[in-house]
Amino acid sequence: MTKIHLLMRKEDIKEEKIADGKKLAVVLDVLLATTTIVSALKDGAKEVIPVLHSREAMEVVKEFQQGQYILAGELDAYPINGFDYPSPILIGETINGKSLILSTTNGTVALRNSSSANKVYVASLLNNPAVAASLQKMREKQTILIICSGNSGEISLEDFYGAGHLIDCLLNLCQYELTDAAKAAVYFYRGHEDAYEVLLSSYVGKLLGKHNHHADVKVAASKGITSIVPILKDGKVVIETTCSV
Repeated sequence: MTKIHLLMRKEDIKEEKIADGKKLAVVLDVLLATTTIVSALKDGAKEVIPVLHSREAMEVVKEFQQGQYILAGELDAYPINGFDYPSPILIGETINGKSLILSTTNGTVALRNSSSANKVYVASLLNNPAVAASLQKMREKQTILIICSGNSGEISLEDFYGAGHLIDCLLNLCQYELTDAAKAAVYFYRGHEDAYEVLLSSYVGKLLGKHNHHADVKVAASKGITSIVPILKDGKVVIETTCSV
């Protein structure tokens, strides 16, 4: 039986263990990196390039001509000077046909640090059902490693909730062996149906609310609104497939 393991923070990623060829990594940063990535691809982005920090982002920008990209990022939840804020709503207005270069405190770092896995999926509440359906179709016996990006070394409520939602979607399709952390996440999710309420009550959710980003939190709380399944490939996030549930 396939095993589901859950990491609570990006700092818990052990790259040498992920690189053993038997891990399927699924990265979640519900507020907001993976939500923004999924939303941007849904809205027609050509690709998303996750970077480790703003300096790397500025190097990547040199590979593009003006008008071919959107540069977005935050550091410790604050806008980076010269970058668009990584709001899924704002980015969605102009992203069609362009590349998104994205620098965030947690989510893009988690994606890059997970890159040695056999495959890296990008998940959010928006596309968890589709990611679960794609994972369920994998025939080789591999461990599913769900990675909560967390918040600067701390556990984040919204990622824990998102992981629980993904695990619930997986269990609706097939039987899996769950670690205790994975069980805790799905139990928490099943006890809290109102995603918006959970997300808004989280530390990052409160920060976003304070800065009038309620609409972005509502987007992040939207379950199963897209069937796209993005993966990290050669340093870029692209749509691998669409996977109807």
